[in-house]
Amino acid sequence: MVKITRALISVSDKTGLIGFAKYLESKGVEIISTGGTLKTLTENGIKAIAIDDYTGFPEILDGRVKTLHPKVHGGLLGVISKPEHKQKMEELKIPKIDLVVVNLYPFVQTVSKPGVHLDEAIENIDIGGPSMIRSASKNYRHTVVVTDPNDYKTVEESMKVNDGSVDADTSFLLMRKAFSHTAMYDTAISSWFNKLAGEKFPDILNLSFTKKQKLRYGENPHQGAAFYEPLFTKSEFSPLQGKELSFNNMLDFDAAFHISALLPDNTVCIIKHLNPCGIAYADDTLEAFRLAKRTDPISAFGGIIGIKGTVTGELAVLIGETFVEGVIAQKFEPAALEYFSKKPNVRLIEIQNFQEALDEMDLRPIHHGILLQDRDYATITEKDLKIVSKKQPTEEDIRGLMFAWSTVKFIKSNAIVYTEENATLGIGAGQMSRVDSVQLGATKALNVGLSVVGSYVASDAFFPFRDGIDAIAKVGAKAIIQPGGSIRDEEVIKAADEHGLIMVFTGMRHFRH
Repeated sequence: MVKITRALISVSDKTGLIGFAKYLESKGVEIISTGGTLKTLTENGIKAIAIDDYTGFPEILDGRVKTLHPKVHGGLLGVISKPEHKQKMEELKIPKIDLVVVNLYPFVQTVSKPGVHLDEAIENIDIGGPSMIRSASKNYRHTVVVTDPNDYKTVEESMKVNDGSVDADTSFLLMRKAFSHTAMYDTAISSWFNKLAGEKFPDILNLSFTKKQKLRYGENPHQGAAFYEPLFTKSEFSPLQGKELSFNNMLDFDAAFHISALLPDNTVCIIKHLNPCGIAYADDTLEAFRLAKRTDPISAFGGIIGIKGTVTGELAVLIGETFVEGVIAQKFEPAALEYFSKKPNVRLIEIQNFQEALDEMDLRPIHHGILLQDRDYATITEKDLKIVSKKQPTEEDIRGLMFAWSTVKFIKSNAIVYTEENATLGIGAGQMSRVDSVQLGATKALNVGLSVVGSYVASDAFFPFRDGIDAIAKVGAKAIIQPGGSIRDEEVIKAADEHGLIMVFTGMRHFRH
C-alpha cells in the first residue's frame, strides 16, 4: 500500500483534472504543481503549492527547468522502507512525494500540424515530465504514477477502499502504463526527426503502436488478437454495424480498401483470403459490382467488398443476394443502411477519405525479426510502355492493358490476370509456376461462362519461358503486358509474334508475396 499524503501534479492534458484534484484535496492530500496546471487549479479554488516555492529554486530558462531538482526526484525515488534513505531525506529536508500525476507536452499533436516549424517541435519535447514519470515508476512500490486521465477514477476507487492508500496491484498497473507512455513519447520524437531527415531505414528502428480495439479472434478461433495503430496514423474506419471484427476480417477489409483507393472512382473490389476475386470500375457502383462479381461468383461468397463510391439502396439489395462478411465504402445511403439493418451480422465500415497515404511503410514479421519496405505504390503511364511485338496496340488496347496492369499488382505471386477494358475476367493467383497461373486464370473465367477471347493479360513478373505465351494464345487472348527482363525475352517476344499477340513491357515488377 502507498499512503497518499502528498501529490505533484503537472499535466498538459487537463481532462478530468479539477474533479480529481478536488478529491485529493478532500482527503487532505498536499498538492504541488507547476505553470499552467497550477494556474488552472488555483482558478478553480484548489489550494496548491508552486513548484518553485516547494524547491526554493525558481523556474528558469523559459520554464525548461522547473522540476529537475533533488527535492523533487528525491521525494519520488526515496525508498522510505530503507532506514538510510529515510535518514538522508530527513537530513536534507526532502519530503516524500507519494503520487505524481504527469502527462507530457503535446509533441505528437504539435508535429502533426501542417507546416510545423522545427523550433516549435523542439519546444514541445518534454524533459522534466518523462524524468518524473520514470523516477516514480522505478519506485512504484512507494510512489504512485498516473499518466492517463482515464486512471483518475482508478486511483480514487483504490483510495476509497484502502483508507487513502493505493494498493500494490494498482500501482504496478499504473507503472507499466507509465513506462509505455514515455517509450511511446520517445519513439514519436525519434520517428519524427528521422522523417524530417528523410531517413526511412534508420540504424535503430523504434516502433510504437496504441491499441485501437480487441478483435474477435486471430487467424483461427483459438488465437487471440487485437488491432493497433501506429503513431501519426489514425484509422478513419467508421464501423456502422456488424459482428466484432476478427484478424482475418481486418486483413481483408484493409486489402479491399487499398485496392479500391488506388483505382478509379466507382471501383468495386471483392476480396477473399487477401486475394481479389473480382475488380471492376464503371459509370456507377451498381454496374461495377455486377462486373466484379461475375469474375468469380463462387469465391465472392463470404467475401469482403471494397467500394470507392456510394452504396445505394439498390446496390445493397444486390450485394445481399449473396452472403458477404462485410462492405467497406466511402458512403452508405440511408436506404442501404436500412436494408443492411435487417442483416445485423454484416459488417459495414464507412471511410470517406479513400486517398492512400503514399509515405506508409510495409512491415512484415519474420521468425526472428521484422522486414521493412516501401509499399508498392509505384505506377507507370502510357509513356513508360515499350511495345515489343510486331502487332501494335490501339488506344483502346492501351486502356485495357493499363487496367490489367493496375490490377495484377494486388494479386499474390505468381499472378496472372485476364481483363476487359475495365473489369477482370479470370484471375490466376499464388501458383508456384507462371504457366500454372496462366492456365488457372483462363480456366476460372471459362468455368463461369466468361470468354477470354480478345482479353488483355497482365503478368506481375516476366515470363521465364514461352510456354506461358503459348497457353495465353491458346485461349484466344489479344494482348499481354509484362515487366520484361528475362534472359529469354527474345524467345518470348518471338512466341507473341508467331501467335499475332500484342506485347508490351513495363520495366517494372510487382511481386506480392
